[in-house]
Amino acid sequence: MSKKRKIVFYGCISVIVLTVCFVLMTRYMQAQNNEVYDKLQENMHDAGSYQPQDQGTGSSSESVPEPSKEPYVSPIDFESAWEINKDIYAWIRVPGTEVDHPVVQDPSDDVYYLNHTIEGKSGLPGSIYTEPSVNRKDFSDFNTIIYGHNMRSRTMFSSLLDYRDEAFLKENREVIIYTPETEFHYKIFAAVMYSDVYLPWKFDNFLTVQNRQAFLDSIYEVRNMNSHTLDDVELTPNSKILTLSTCVGNDALANYRYLIFAVLDENYVAETPAQGGSDVSTAGTSTSAEGTPA
Repeated sequence: MSKKRKIVFYGCISVIVLTVCFVLMTRYMQAQNNEVYDKLQENMHDAGSYQPQDQGTGSSSESVPEPSKEPYVSPIDFESAWEINKDIYAWIRVPGTEVDHPVVQDPSDDVYYLNHTIEGKSGLPGSIYTEPSVNRKDFSDFNTIIYGHNMRSRTMFSSLLDYRDEAFLKENREVIIYTPETEFHYKIFAAVMYSDVYLPWKFDNFLTVQNRQAFLDSIYEVRNMNSHTLDDVELTPNSKILTLSTCVGNDALANYRYLIFAVLDENYVAETPAQGGSDVSTAGTSTSAEGTPA
């Protein structure tokens, strides 16, 4: 074998070995991360027994339940969660999917959890997170955007792509956010393959009524086979929107993201007096220019 062929041969062997090592390391890290999530989910108390009632979304007084006189007790054991990561401030469940995870926010770095696990370790699969410069941690913003990777193992936000099926969308429309002090229930009204534009930049961080209305209009302007919208909810610039964002997972569609849009159901907000839970940050009006969220 000539010297040139030997160099090519051993070069190919090196590439194969490095690739195998990378794949094995990635799978090992994902397995470790799954163990952490499993441990957290074991502390969910009776959250899995929640059965949503069939009520409309909106502020109609006809279906508003009587305020509870009992103090709110979260079904999530946040004390145990904080032992793993103090940046955990909420928990998200999307019934009908595999989304059942803690939500984190770094105190200052918008994209820290894009490539850091729930334990704060660098690497995939990252975490389910929000950005501190864009969103407060009390879900009071016009549009709270939660990011998560689309993993081949169907962990994180990968199962959100099930909403490409319109029938699935119509049957699975609830998103529940738990915090130490309360819980929020949202009703999904759209699942859209949206352009890979950074929404806070495009709509000036949703600071004006015009920006907010333009954002809402843009959702219904999307036309493609993987996008579906429903018009049975009332949306205004004063609504509280929840956006779940993940990548499409197809190189040919690298310029798109898959977004789930939901509106807060005022009838399900279970407010209670503050009981010393996690800090609520004040989101700024600037946005990070580092990288692209999950």
